[in-house]
Amino acid sequence: MGVKPLPSLREAFSEVRREESRKNLMMGSHQQLNMAESSALKTQFAPFDNRQKIKGGRPWCDHCRKPGHSRETCWKIHGKPVDWKPRQPLEKEGRGNHVATDEQSPQPEASPFNKEQMEMLQKLLSPLLSVQSQTGSSSNQVIGSRTLAHKGNFLSAFTAGKKRKKPWIVDSGASDHMTGDATIFDTYSSCPNNLTVRIADGSLSKVAGTGSVVLSRDLTLNSVLLVPNLDCNLLSISKLTKEKRCITNFSSTHCEFKDLDSGKTIGNAEECSGLYILKERHDPQEQPQMTVGEFLAQEGIVHLSSCVDTPQQNGIAERKNRHLLEVARSLMFSMNVPKLFWGQAVLTAAYLINRMPSRVLKFQTPCQTLLKSFPTTRLISTVPPKIFGCSVFVHINQQHRSELDPRSLKCIFLGYSSNQKGYKCYSSVTRKFYNSMDVTFFETQPYYPKNDIQGENSTQEYQFWDLESFSESPITTENHIPPESFNQPESIVDLWDKEHIQEERRKEHFLNKPMRQNRVLIQANFQHHRDTSSSEYSEAFKYPKWKAAVDEEVRALEKNGTWEITDLPRGKKPVGCKWIFTVKYKADGNVDRYKARLVAKGFTQSYGIDYQETFAPVAKLNTVRVLLSLAANLDWSLHQLDVKNAFLNGDLEEEVYMDIPAGLETTSNFNKVCRLRKSLYGLKQSPRAWFERFTKVVKGYGFIQCQSDHTLFVKHFPEGKLAIIIVYVDNIILTGDHEEKIDLLKKLLTKEFEIKDLGNLKYFLGMEIARSKKGIAVSQRKYVLDLLNETGMLGCKPAETPMDTTVKREESDGSAPVDKGRYQRLVGKLIYLSHTRPDIGFSVSVVSQFMNNPTEKHMTAVIRILRYLKMTPGKGLFFQRTTKKEIEIFSDADWAGSVTDRRSTSGIVHLSGGTWLHGEARNSQWLLEELRVPLKHPMVLYCDNQATISIAKNPVHHDRTKHVEIDRHFIKENIEEGVFKVSYTPTNCQTANILTKALARVNFEDLTEKLGMINIYNAA
Repeated sequence: MGVKPLPSLREAFSEVRREESRKNLMMGSHQQLNMAESSALKTQFAPFDNRQKIKGGRPWCDHCRKPGHSRETCWKIHGKPVDWKPRQPLEKEGRGNHVATDEQSPQPEASPFNKEQMEMLQKLLSPLLSVQSQTGSSSNQVIGSRTLAHKGNFLSAFTAGKKRKKPWIVDSGASDHMTGDATIFDTYSSCPNNLTVRIADGSLSKVAGTGSVVLSRDLTLNSVLLVPNLDCNLLSISKLTKEKRCITNFSSTHCEFKDLDSGKTIGNAEECSGLYILKERHDPQEQPQMTVGEFLAQEGIVHLSSCVDTPQQNGIAERKNRHLLEVARSLMFSMNVPKLFWGQAVLTAAYLINRMPSRVLKFQTPCQTLLKSFPTTRLISTVPPKIFGCSVFVHINQQHRSELDPRSLKCIFLGYSSNQKGYKCYSSVTRKFYNSMDVTFFETQPYYPKNDIQGENSTQEYQFWDLESFSESPITTENHIPPESFNQPESIVDLWDKEHIQEERRKEHFLNKPMRQNRVLIQANFQHHRDTSSSEYSEAFKYPKWKAAVDEEVRALEKNGTWEITDLPRGKKPVGCKWIFTVKYKADGNVDRYKARLVAKGFTQSYGIDYQETFAPVAKLNTVRVLLSLAANLDWSLHQLDVKNAFLNGDLEEEVYMDIPAGLETTSNFNKVCRLRKSLYGLKQSPRAWFERFTKVVKGYGFIQCQSDHTLFVKHFPEGKLAIIIVYVDNIILTGDHEEKIDLLKKLLTKEFEIKDLGNLKYFLGMEIARSKKGIAVSQRKYVLDLLNETGMLGCKPAETPMDTTVKREESDGSAPVDKGRYQRLVGKLIYLSHTRPDIGFSVSVVSQFMNNPTEKHMTAVIRILRYLKMTPGKGLFFQRTTKKEIEIFSDADWAGSVTDRRSTSGIVHLSGGTWLHGEARNSQWLLEELRVPLKHPMVLYCDNQATISIAKNPVHHDRTKHVEIDRHFIKENIEEGVFKVSYTPTNCQTANILTKALARVNFEDLTEKLGMINIYNAA
């Protein structure tokens, strides 16, 4: 515009076109205009070749494929020169450019541009026109038909392009979608000139082309007709309902389009002056230029701000910002993370704060509070917390690497993905972020060199005790009654990261010490996801199964005369009670029955006032194994009984009062209490009262209580036969070789107690018992699988041995401590399992030595045992039926094997018929004597120390054996009396080695076979 005189319109156009071509050549590409598409112009790129091609001595253009010029002077690319004049007049071209609309309409002014130049102008200005056409809402003026029909000059077209687009009118009489605006098309294709359409006034109008128009995310119109003479946009109801499978609902004020499959509203229209006008949807993606102020003004929202230099007016937000920044600074300082990652640190701080208990929320986490209000929300991630800023290795899939490339990439851990389930890691080499679950963490190794913080003791370690890792589903407790970038696949996460933390109530805040973030330990909660129990009577009463269980318990209480309603005497204090609901399972894991039990709150009792002695014996599992061995070898039958409401049969000697149970309150017993006549579950003396009653009844039938196990009762008959009873609380096992007396005993017990005959012994105290002609197999497969499920180890990698042979455990090994209670519960479960799994006996004894102060390395040893159990869940003892009646004893010691106190670990294996019984042969001898089962041969004691054998048999080395003189005399006397004999066995054949040291796989498997262990679930 600075040229004087001003250039003509044609000269200005030529300069603009030449400049546009020069830019394309400088960028190394050229644009090809598709003349068939009038609204959506596609740009194609092709490599530019600066070399000229010459044919026959004349220049050759490789663009238009014509001789006489080169690519740099091709009119197809750069346009025609300003002084160029056509050889022929333009009457023919002019006639073709006009569209006949009305014979009486005045002829428009001739355009200063030809058709090719107009198309180039449309190409250059179409982005500007499309943007400007979207800035407004509905209007009555759009780019008229004169623009596309080439009627009028360019200035009128440019002026019209600035104006707003017309709305869409819902028309039930239109057969097709129609518009006169070519700029709104997303895709477009021209049509033959002979296609016409009849409009509302009855006249025929030509169709210039068809295409698709995007009205919103959910609504796209296909096969829209471009009718240049049409002054409005028509939306055909019939075509829309067929193409989109939608339904149209009309009312007096609006019209709505709903998808038939999903029921989602894809569009709506409002009534305006008798017409239904389609409403436009304005979302942030369609209008990114809208500012917050404009949005607030449009929605009528008043925005108030605080005064200058008065942050106290916005105290809540300021305190939360300070909290986030303090946590973020701690995260960055602890692992020396650079400041450029401050944003990721703040996001990680928010993630951790949302999963930490808060005093304001009664020591619940914000995530817990959110789940209570929105149980099905997906906003809470299940990704377990890790150490921010630590070194990680992200696994690279085969699709993203070659055979010789490394399989993982070292990155820095920078938090958690907000839109994906994975960890966010950053590589300083590739300068990319990776979201993946297939990540190996080195939480003690910072990615950047770590500098000691001033005033911090680098050797002191602290621990979070209540940091919780959440799942997407709401946390289920035992008080719940059940009604009926670069993405990697999620890998199996470590046990201690997937489990939940059990909620504990504390009077003081749990953060009592300064804490280092690199020692945040996630604790586990052994939540068993199953039909579990509830203590809420009102909630349980809503379900028929639990209601029937409550009615059954009440009938049993009333039938037994458990209490009588009376007034509370002066000076007496009643104990409370509650309902406990549990589910009983069969050996295969299926539900057996639903059980409701009324339990007294015995913790409120006082010693000497409402209870005295409380001890009651239970059956020794060693005795159970001896009975199973005798039953297998002597062909005894095994029967199992269950006493319903066993504790209700005990007689109370003390005067105990209890509140009226929930659900039994009436107007007649208001302000009254229950005087207990029988023992009740929960009372401290109930186990003792029940066992005394059972002992009295059984002794009345002529049974004798054994001294080796007070829960074992034996009755010998004159014909040399016997019947045996062993009781474990309310579970009873009957065995012996006198079937008639056993059946009679069942009938007598049924008269005295409410007995349920369970038939042959199959499932007893978690032990699964299978019997065949070859013998009896005992395993705890269901117990093992439940334990693995509770600890999240069902998907772990199995181990071939329960303990690593190269690791020595020490009491203080320098590693971080773990939750003592959780460690003790887990080891306790393993101790009970070892009664039928002697193969884990040594490893369990080792980890049980550190129950007072367990550390991470000790927990690793426990995990190793669980991994071994995953390998052999069905392995157990097999009491083989054999003619070999002698008892074999293997004794061994590791000779100061403890690296802490240099003490020895002794191991004794007691085999009967080739199957392990227990570690003390003396108890077996006494038990067999009380059962009157004779031993035809003396017991054989195997030892791998020949010096010990010589000392036991002969009086040698007197001066060197004074410290064991008493033991030596005792052993020598038993050998002389023929109680047992001593024999030598090589060290590699010593069966007791499995109880004194960690062994390699081959030797370990060989010794487990010698213990009589098999896996009946393995294919033969």
